[in-house]
Formats: sequence, C-alpha cells, structure tokens
Amino acid sequence: MTTEKKITNVGNDKPSIKKESQPFVPTAESKGKATRLRLIAGILWFLAIGAQVVAISMLFKPPVNMTWIIILIIIDLILAVIGSILWKKSNRLDPASEKNKLLFFMQSQLGLVVAVIAFLPLIIFILTSKNLSGKQKGILGAIAGVALLIAGITGIDFNPPSVEQYTEQTEKVEELTGKNLVYWTKSGTKYHLHDDCHAINKDVTTEIFQGTVAKARELKNISELCKFCENRVAKENTLLETDNTKPKENTEQPKEDLSEEPND
Repeated sequence: MTTEKKITNVGNDKPSIKKESQPFVPTAESKGKATRLRLIAGILWFLAIGAQVVAISMLFKPPVNMTWIIILIIIDLILAVIGSILWKKSNRLDPASEKNKLLFFMQSQLGLVVAVIAFLPLIIFILTSKNLSGKQKGILGAIAGVALLIAGITGIDFNPPSVEQYTEQTEKVEELTGKNLVYWTKSGTKYHLHDDCHAINKDVTTEIFQGTVAKARELKNISELCKFCENRVAKENTLLETDNTKPKENTEQPKEDLSEEPND
C-alpha cells in the first residue's frame, strides 16, 4: 500500500482556470529570469571567443607554447558549455515562436552556432600554421576538434520549446481538466493530471511537484502528458456526459387527492 506523498507547489503562478484560447505568454518573473540568464550566457560566450583569439595569436609566436594553447582550449570549452546550458534554460522560461523559422532556429540552437564560432577558426589556424610540426598540428587539432564536438552537442537543443508548443500543451490540459495544473516527480519524464496516478504514486516516490505546464517544462523540460492520466480523464468525462444525458426518473410521490374526503 502506497503512503501519502508530499505535494510541493512549484512557482508563484497560480494554476489558471480554463479561458479563451490565446498564445502562451511567460510571466514577468520568468521573462526576467530568462533575460538575466541570456545576459550571463552572452558574457560567457564572449569570454570563450576571447580565449580562442588569444590561442590563435599564440600560433604566430614561435616557438608555439602548446601547453597554454591546450589550457585556453579547455577554458574556451568550459565557458561555451556553461553558456549553452544557461541559454537553453532561458528558452524554457521564455520560448521563441515558430512563426519565423530562421529566428526560431537561431534562438533555439544559438549554443551550436556559438560552438562553431568559438572553435572552428582555431582549428583552421592550427591546421594551416607554419609554426607547428605535423605532430603538433595533429595533437592540437584533435583536442580542438573534440572540444568543438562536445560544445556543439551541448549547444544543440534536441527538444526546443516554442510559444506554439506551450500553448497547445496548456490548452490540452485545460480541455481535459478545466485548469492548468499538472504533477511531476524529480526523475519523471512526463507530467500528470492526477497526483495519485500509479505511474508516480509509488513507494519509491517521496515528493510530487505540482504547477503549470510551463513550470514543468521550465524546471524539468517535461513536454509529454501521461497517457494513463489522459485516458482516465477521458473516461471520467465520458461517464459524466452519459450520466447527464440520461433521463431523470420521477422520484416524487403522487399527491393525495383530498377533494373527495368527507368533512370531519
């Protein structure tokens, strides 16, 4: 028998009641957080490119100090990766619209673009440098190439959020339950419509979080609705509609006709 789980409400935004369809708009708090994260990411990316510029400049000063170039590549990689992580988090707080495909791609995959800018020029200069031997070119080129690969994969958002996606997911939850309120767990990959769903209400579960669809995406990047919950609500709504369409039985007792009773 499962024990009662702790339900933690996440965020200050209260679950909204179903209303007329309109595009998703982030809260002022979420938009503010997204702006700060993007600013920090931009600074980190700028420093990453700066590290690359310094490394390139060292290639023109023989003898080339390979140790320092490797250190600069690592610094470049760390800054680029952290910047990409923060940028992707900011997009979950304040997603782009898919209406303009180019702008949507640039905002969603900017981490990948920056990774190419932060490493590809360095790789080109390493491979064409006249101050490096073939062996040195192979070592530095391989290190920079691996760094580009790591930064590029980290920068890619394989499940980029969008205004349209948030709108569609929120509308679906509101259509099923009448309000924008879902549940999820720390290790879960789906959000749920019931806190007692067997998929999350297990013995190993110690805490269940509740909040809006956008909050589940923001904190856990969850974008999929639990099918068990969806089917359960659909069945409940069907039964409710069936009950409402059934003719009501007349349970009132017939009134006695006292017109023929003799007077006392």
